[in-house]
Amino acid sequence: MFIRFKNGATWQVVGSDSYNSTVGSPPAGVTFSEWALANPAAYAYLAPILVENNGWALFITTSRGRNHAKSMLDMAQSSSDWFAQVLTVDNTGAISHDAVEIQRKEYHGIYGDEAGDALIEQEYYCSFEAAVLGSYWGKQLREAEQAGRIRDVPVNRDLPVNTAWDIGVDDAMAIWCFQVYPDHLDVVDYYENHGLGFDHYCQWLDERKYRGTDWVPHDAKVREVGAPGARTRIETLISLGRKPELSPNQKLMDGINAGRRTIPFARFDRVRTARGLDCLREYKAEWDQDNRVFKKTPDHNWASHGADAWRCLANAWRAPMREPEKKPKAPLVTPMQEMTIDEWINAEPSDSFARETL
Repeated sequence: MFIRFKNGATWQVVGSDSYNSTVGSPPAGVTFSEWALANPAAYAYLAPILVENNGWALFITTSRGRNHAKSMLDMAQSSSDWFAQVLTVDNTGAISHDAVEIQRKEYHGIYGDEAGDALIEQEYYCSFEAAVLGSYWGKQLREAEQAGRIRDVPVNRDLPVNTAWDIGVDDAMAIWCFQVYPDHLDVVDYYENHGLGFDHYCQWLDERKYRGTDWVPHDAKVREVGAPGARTRIETLISLGRKPELSPNQKLMDGINAGRRTIPFARFDRVRTARGLDCLREYKAEWDQDNRVFKKTPDHNWASHGADAWRCLANAWRAPMREPEKKPKAPLVTPMQEMTIDEWINAEPSDSFARETL
């Protein structure tokens, strides 16, 4: 995967999930193949090197829904500093329409009609609107965008800003920041990083005055290696001034279903949660190539941490509303809010919220 030429130049293939290995290198140019499937953080780390070297970057990809590849394409098409080109099978003529339709029938037999058509639209017609194959939440996010619920969502300083965390291996973490209303929630921010301690994330939250309940997964009870006195992660968060609570523990697929049921209740800030929304769109089931079925496990990729944090949010976001307020003028807790987590998963968005948002 590495070639050194006689003139001293080198050519190397590196996965976008290993971009740290390239930091400090002086590339003259970088080609990102299948950019829609790559970790977008890779370019963020390599771009300063290219700027310093007056280098270049090339992004080649098949569309995979409205993720970072789509937003980059939109930017490039509106910038005189970039070259952008979208070529469908109609433009190139590289493959006949008869061959495409034959493959469409094959895809229908393997994946079903809807997923088969989505694959054809992606592969041959560069459609960013087609559903990501196996996506858990793609349909709900498209509906949210069509309904205008991915928009400018200001932070209400009269309400607490709660958080939902994923605490991954190797210090990788993701945080959703949200505010709870009687019939919906506003998702106001998202942050993720890796290789940094809890103090970094708590400082990020404190700088934005995001104070509320910090919902964490059950692995937060694990003791940190190297922490003073081998404290648990919960104890570390408390020492940093946060208010951690364990999110209700659900099986993986129950959490995914809860995440699906939560999206219709949510409004997302388009700018601050953009990276998190990319994660939700790209969270998908793993494909079993041998048996030609989707597995019951998610495909673990760059989107997993943001998606896991969303499952944490989906299991917990109604909990802050269960505490009755003192002397309420009118009942603030609806029967739906008194449901168990299993009943909530099967609940429908309220008509009042639908009228307000749609």
